[in-house]
Amino acid sequence: MKPLVSILIPAYNAERWIGQTILSALAQTWPRKEIIVIDDGSRDQTLQVARQFASEDVFIVAQENQGAAAARNKALQLCQGEYIQWLDADDLLSPDKIAKQAAAARECQDKRKLLSSGWGYFMYRPAKAKFIPTPLWCDLTPAEWLVRRWEHNPILHMQTATWLVSRELTDAAGAWDPRLLNNDDGEYFCRVLRASTGVRFVGDAKVFYRQAGSDRLSYVGRSNRKMEAHLLGLQLQMNVLRSLDDSKRARAACLKRLQACLICFYPERSDIVEQLQQQAYSLGGRLKIPRLGIKYSWVEWLVGYRIARQLQLTYNKRKWAFLRSCDRLLFYIERRYESCKSFLIKARS
Repeated sequence: MKPLVSILIPAYNAERWIGQTILSALAQTWPRKEIIVIDDGSRDQTLQVARQFASEDVFIVAQENQGAAAARNKALQLCQGEYIQWLDADDLLSPDKIAKQAAAARECQDKRKLLSSGWGYFMYRPAKAKFIPTPLWCDLTPAEWLVRRWEHNPILHMQTATWLVSRELTDAAGAWDPRLLNNDDGEYFCRVLRASTGVRFVGDAKVFYRQAGSDRLSYVGRSNRKMEAHLLGLQLQMNVLRSLDDSKRARAACLKRLQACLICFYPERSDIVEQLQQQAYSLGGRLKIPRLGIKYSWVEWLVGYRIARQLQLTYNKRKWAFLRSCDRLLFYIERRYESCKSFLIKARS
């Protein structure tokens, strides 16, 4: 009998997307699946929309707001699957995503092998998702995966839904850490990787990752709580990497990651900046003051770094809002066009 796969969806204020996400889970060609949606105290209509899909295989559970990690832990407690498929409430799976990864798992006959897949960014139109291969899109050992993640690009990662994880590997990794208000998936999958025998990449399995700009969970901004949680997550991930590989190359990758993250804390949290600088010294390097780019250099010269950084954050937020608005408009135009075309075809027939 084919193994049961649990598709676990934590949701918070996702009424616009949750229906599409559940439909993509229901559309999986893998026959044995259960879908568990945990509404984490949403203040909009997320719970009401999700309940429209409730059935024998789709379970909708509501809890008071406790954060994404707590919602994921709740889903884990309830699920019965031999494999776990995580899925955020605004992302989508290709119909054969689980089936292709399950076939790869069957071939390797190793419950500690971690299955990954390709993924592409989109805003409103999944058909426009861009799938751009990275150095992580291949079979890798746990240590090599973690080193490459920070070595080639400071923000290189694999999106949460790309993984298919066996129950044995899930149990070995432990629960999600509720202290992490952002990037909890990065820290969690570091532990999953450490417990695994390696990564098996399944390139023709696909995930569609919706770009949310400053609304995404991983966005740090100027929140002190998020800064402290981000620092904790960074330290925990670095500890995992160095427990697997403490070579000169691995330390250089850690140093590069520290440098990339420094802008999240500078200049507001000088205490954290000093802490990261001390860690950089222990790795054999030194952190530089983060630069804002050429187009902000004159602003920094005129009004100082702090104001220039705030202007950069404001600009980026408004740019993302504009791009999303444009894509949303095109989405509605395309949908209206398809609707009109279908109407004309029916009228002619």
